[in-house]
Amino acid sequence: MTWVFLACAILSECASTLSLRTASRDGGKKWFIAVAVGYVAAFSFLTLALDGGMALGVAYGIWAAAGVALTSIASRVLFHEPLTKVMGAGIGLIVIGVLCIELGTDH
Repeated sequence: MTWVFLACAILSECASTLSLRTASRDGGKKWFIAVAVGYVAAFSFLTLALDGGMALGVAYGIWAAAGVALTSIASRVLFHEPLTKVMGAGIGLIVIGVLCIELGTDH
């Protein structure tokens, strides 16, 4: 169940960050509410993952890295922001780094 909580934390954080982009552009209060609710949900799910026994280094590393990668890809799709080959390589390195963190933990 800890992995489900971590996945929910990642998705909540990505949704919040994407909402923050929209809120900063449009300035609507409803988007700032979505940002706040999303970040509270993200930290709540991350707390549940940690409470379920996931190591802090693993949980935070995966949460942060996956959030960066997914937000970069989603901002390309939703906002037509650049996603260069170098950025793609960086996302690939993030994936490799997360795998190294996970494979390096004792189960």
